This record gives sequence, C-alpha cells and structure tokens, in this order.
Amino acid sequence: MSKKKKLALLCSSVVLSAGLISPVYAAPNGTNPGTPENQEYSISGFISHAELSKKLQQIEKSSSGLVDVEVAGYSNQGREIYTATVGTGDKVILLQSEIHGNEKTGTAALLNMLQQLGSNNSEEFQRIREEVTIVAMPMINPDATELNRRGNDLSWSEVEEDFPQLSGVEPSWNYYTYTNQYWDYASNPGFDVNRDFNPDLDYEPQAEDFPGTSSEPGWYITPEAQTVRDVYKGLMNEFGKVDVFVDLHHQGEYFVEGTDDKVTLSISGDFVPNPNSEEGDKYREYADTYNEEFSKQLNVAAYDALQVKGNSPFDNITLYPQNLDLPGTALGSFALNGSGAVLFEVTGQTQSYGQKKRGQLVKAVETGVYGIINGVATGEVYNIDASEYDDIPLTDRDQDYGF
Repeated sequence: MSKKKKLALLCSSVVLSAGLISPVYAAPNGTNPGTPENQEYSISGFISHAELSKKLQQIEKSSSGLVDVEVAGYSNQGREIYTATVGTGDKVILLQSEIHGNEKTGTAALLNMLQQLGSNNSEEFQRIREEVTIVAMPMINPDATELNRRGNDLSWSEVEEDFPQLSGVEPSWNYYTYTNQYWDYASNPGFDVNRDFNPDLDYEPQAEDFPGTSSEPGWYITPEAQTVRDVYKGLMNEFGKVDVFVDLHHQGEYFVEGTDDKVTLSISGDFVPNPNSEEGDKYREYADTYNEEFSKQLNVAAYDALQVKGNSPFDNITLYPQNLDLPGTALGSFALNGSGAVLFEVTGQTQSYGQKKRGQLVKAVETGVYGIINGVATGEVYNIDASEYDDIPLTDRDQDYGF
C-alpha cells in the first residue's frame, strides 16, 4: 500500500461522521458536445461525497436500526465507500451506483429508496424486509464524483507501488491519460473502474495479463473495484450467493429504434457470451453458475414496472446493445458467478445533459429497481417468461461498450 493511502486510511475514521470532514473538490459543470455554443449544464442538484455521508447517517438514525450503514473500503484518495443494508431475507440483492463519477441519478435513487425502505411500515415494505436482504453501495467511485468524470483518481506509478510485480509493465488498456475539452487525464490520470473486475474473485494481478483488452477480464488493481469485490465475496460467504446484482449507469441521448421517441433508460442482462455456447467456451468453468434466464426475468420485471406508468416518457425503455463480451465489468464478472444481473443506462451523462429532468430520471430508476425488488420478494419474478426479454424495444444506436 502506498504512503498516501496509508495516510488517507489513518486520517479516515471508520465512524460514519468521518465523511462530513472529508475534503470536497469543486466539480466542473458539464458541457454538451452537441451544442455549437458549448453550453454549460448545472450539476448542483446532485450530491457530493460529504453530502452522501451526511445523508446516510441521517437515514441510518431515522430508520431506528432497520438500515445499517458501514464503511466497506476507501477510494484511492481516502474517501469512504459505503454499504447500506436493509432487510433480513435469505435472497440477496446488491445495488451499486456511480462507478463512473459523471453518472449520478443512480445515487439519488438509492438514497430515496433507502429512506423509504427504512421508514415505510406498509405491508408491502414489511414483506420486502422479511424476504430479501438489500445491500446498496451508492457512489462507489467518489474520487470521480468529485471530479465529475468517468475515471477514478489513480496513477500507474501508484499501481506499481501497490503491486511490485507489475513494475515496468505496459499500463492496462483502460488507463486514461488523454486531454480533451472536458478532462485533463494527462496531468491527473485514472482508470475506468468498470473494466477492472475479474470473474475469478481471488485473482491476483499478473504481469503477463497486461495491458489486456475489453474482451478479457480485469485485474482488481483499483481500490474501488477491490472494495466492491470484497463486499460481493463477503455476501457469498454469508448467504451462499448474491442472487441479484444491479448496476446503475448513464448513457448518451438515443431514440427508441424505428421512432422519434427519446429513450428514458436502457436495460440489459447480456454482458458475456453464455458459457454453454460456442462463443462463450472460454467461460466454460462458469457454466454451472451462469443463469442467463434469471437475468432476463429480472430485466422484464424492471421493464414491466415502468410500463405501468402508462403513456408517458417512462414507456421509452429499451434494450442496451446486446451480444457483448465484457468480463472486466462488474456485471459480466458477477453474472458468471451466478448473480442475475441488470444494467440500467439512464439517458444523458452530466457533460451532455447536466441535471436536466433529474426528478423524472431518478424516479424511472427507482420504479425499475422496485420492480426487481418486489418481483424477488414475492417470488413473481421466477414465473416470468424469459422470452419476453427479446420483445423489449431496441435502442437506435451503433453498438458500443459505454457502460
């Protein structure tokens, strides 16, 4: 561990209130690359890491013990990464947000849901708490949050310091060192944390696995990915498996295929080829745990919950590009380990959308995630026809791997 990280950990108290005194850096406004005048968009409606710490403390206190907040780990710059757990059921749902710091609606949605899950005593919410254990990890990349960018705040030299076996190795392919109109990674480099996962949860970085590619597993070289991995492993050890994993992201602005309707959000349960297929033969060791059908059922549960809203923008839900091979994502790695996996891709990152329509988009995330939670709690999700997944409209966009 680097001297800087040791100092950061020493200065960070494990009590929740420590987040209130963490340094907060000014986040630059986003800009819209499609606007000729390079319009700036406000993001002041989204919360900082210090505000997250305060809000979680308030939720834990007001829940009278129903919500348990803990520090699961620390970012490279020493900011706390939290878990907030509610429920006592034997079916486990792990939810995470803001693995990319410019994708912020998921964090707001998780905080709203934790507030409700910890205070609502209706029959519905009592059943949820009895049937499932929900573990939320809001804002898992807080350094990127404070910089309002995708990549974390970590240099390759720091990676070499933590992993001496990588000294002199070419940096991983997901290491950002470029400069453009939005970010200066050249002077403040970082990694796409969502390419640093590996389905081998005990993997240790090996020099021969670098620089790697997008279709190969990651390495757990970032403290943020390590923290999520450790939470996942801990839940597997305690419960036997993590039944559901939901990852909350953003994308650009797109249209429902064949229409002029703007997409509200895209969903997906397809991140790696099925290990039982010819394309997925390299994942053969995970053939007994991978559950493609369950991932599709969960996605349909989210889609159906949003359709209940009727004739509104909540109708504009599409499938994210399919037939991917991204084992370095959290979704790909955890799906191979047996979790039903769901990707949420809300329209508009901060650089292209700011906080525009924040309320509507946050509500869309909440509605879809509650569709999953209720489906698991009641058992109804297991009766869904998985083939309905293929009836969800596609997104009118070129295939890419943005999440």
